[in-house]
Amino acid sequence: MGAYLLEWLSLFFRWFHVIAGVAWIGASFYFVWLDLSLRKPPQWKADKGISGDLWAVHGGGFYEIAKYKLEPEEMPKTLHWFKWEAYTTWLTGAAMMSIVYYANATAYLIDPSKVPFTSIGAIATSLLFLFGSYFIYEVIVRSHLGKNAFIFSTLIFILLVIASWGSYQLFSDRASFIHIGAILGTVMVGNVFFGIMPAQRALVDCVRRGEKPGKEVAELALQAKNRSLMNNYFTLPLIFTMISNHYPMMYAHEKGWLVLVFVGVITATARHYFNQKHLGHKKPRYLVIPAILTVLLIIWMRPEPIDPAPAMPATAAVTPTTTNSTPTATSATTNTDNVNNSSVSNNAATAAEAVPVSASVDDAMMDVVHTRCSTCHAVQPTQQGFAAPPAGIILQTPEDLKTHKAKIVTAVQTGYMPLGNITQLTDTERQQLVAYASSL
Repeated sequence: MGAYLLEWLSLFFRWFHVIAGVAWIGASFYFVWLDLSLRKPPQWKADKGISGDLWAVHGGGFYEIAKYKLEPEEMPKTLHWFKWEAYTTWLTGAAMMSIVYYANATAYLIDPSKVPFTSIGAIATSLLFLFGSYFIYEVIVRSHLGKNAFIFSTLIFILLVIASWGSYQLFSDRASFIHIGAILGTVMVGNVFFGIMPAQRALVDCVRRGEKPGKEVAELALQAKNRSLMNNYFTLPLIFTMISNHYPMMYAHEKGWLVLVFVGVITATARHYFNQKHLGHKKPRYLVIPAILTVLLIIWMRPEPIDPAPAMPATAAVTPTTTNSTPTATSATTNTDNVNNSSVSNNAATAAEAVPVSASVDDAMMDVVHTRCSTCHAVQPTQQGFAAPPAGIILQTPEDLKTHKAKIVTAVQTGYMPLGNITQLTDTERQQLVAYASSL
């Protein structure tokens, strides 16, 4: 019942997380585009304090958009704030993290081959890893280093590379990607809560009091702009980590942390192209570079070709059976025959004990499947935390394996399954299972 309830909670928060994330990302992209697309206004608008304007057409009507350098002539009665998209995304993401990775820590968070955490130890380490990373970011952004865009960006990139490597030393491969996404998401919502919103409140308060914003407000506004720009470059890497659990070939790679670094560089560089384009600077190299890096990543990650040779068969000794149904001899001839027959039988039994008989490949591999896979992929899973077979895939017969062989080969070869290798599938068994499924 507990696993069943967790499935529903996961579904509920996943949808809210997606909706809130789309709203936040959409608003972020829109305002960055808007800021970069504003053009010098006519003089009569500049005299009113407008620093840029934009005309647009959408939905059958014209829109006139103006941005004030600091404060408008008077405070508007209705002022829309953009914050709850960010807060809701983070809160629903934290709920998803708790439901999927903390409530089922042994299945999704822990990889015993890396660190044999207890559930409580893994959760505590995860929280320390996430909030410790954010604390370091906040210290840097508030220091004098945060005022230099190049130095600040370089430091954050180095720290994220270290965090990517560190997450792979501590957690399961799948959880490692999610942790980097959680760090990015926490930094982004922290930028909103601790940087952007305070700057906006300070500006609004000055306008309401009829005061001219001073140096302190201007510095807050500059810091808010830098934080907003950082959020802009984090957006695409964050989206990738949010959906990364669907791509085991990425996070289950033996150098998965480096794959994540590659993807981060590719997506951030592509984002930079669009930022430059909105400013009117056409620099196609910022699309060519990600394209080349993507091709190199594909070549580097390509799996070894599968040799569909049959798996190593298991062996089993035949134990001789005895019976007491032999009739009692009634003559010398019969006794002699019985002695001879007994001798032959004993010799046969000895031979049977000495020479093992090979079990079928099907039987040998199904033993592996039942031990390593069917605990989750069964009509009634026996693995804790699973109320139903993942993705509805049932693996209990050779016919089941044949039906799902394409998925099995990909999932087993990339290391995606078993999740966190919770059933301790050995490398030899993994190779045998891939070869066997490929030959079906």
